[in-house]
Amino acid sequence: MLRSISAVSLLLLAGIASAASDGPIYHVDVDMDDEASLQRGARLFVNYCMGCHSAKFMRYNRMAEDLGIPETVLEDNLMFGTDKVGETMQTAMPAEQAEEWFGVAPPDLTLTARSRGADWIYSYLMTFYRDPASSTGFNNLQFPDASMPHVLAELQGIKAPVYEDGDDEHIAGLETVVEGSMSDDEYARAMRDLVNFMAYISEPAQMQRYQIGFWVIFYLLILLGVVYALKRNFWRDIH
Repeated sequence: MLRSISAVSLLLLAGIASAASDGPIYHVDVDMDDEASLQRGARLFVNYCMGCHSAKFMRYNRMAEDLGIPETVLEDNLMFGTDKVGETMQTAMPAEQAEEWFGVAPPDLTLTARSRGADWIYSYLMTFYRDPASSTGFNNLQFPDASMPHVLAELQGIKAPVYEDGDDEHIAGLETVVEGSMSDDEYARAMRDLVNFMAYISEPAQMQRYQIGFWVIFYLLILLGVVYALKRNFWRDIH
């Protein structure tokens, strides 16, 4: 049995190592306490993602309450597919037409940060590059042959691949060939905001969970002191 367990463990470790070698290219710091970042991310998500993608497990009023967005701002700037704040964040694009245009219907993004991970999404958003052979004119280092066009090209600009010396297949990096409305640093910060927001909608309860967790730890520390005092009192005659 021990040999079987060891063999399974080695296989699992090999699988993890293999997955890590093809893992995210960039790392992003997600911070649920950064309300300004979450608000900026919500604006980017609504303006650049919801044309094709939905977040059907998230309601507008829940988002506004959690992120400190006034209802008037929500209605005027973040709600384009409905006029009811209690509605979920649905895209106006019909799935049938989307599948015809892109070959596959764009997925719902509510849980993407949980299934893919924040680093994966950030790497995906950061590594679009021009590829004339692609149907969209772009490709992606994190997700090769992605069917999604580079909808953020106006912000990032257009990148071209830089190949390793003497190798026309392995891409060593990306260089800017057309400037966008943002610098590289500004675009990186914007994508961090967008990923931050996507991490929030994937599990909005985590904001409350962190707050509850602090009070639970505080209670347990007090309880530890009380229990230790009781222990000293019960055993004082023996010690």
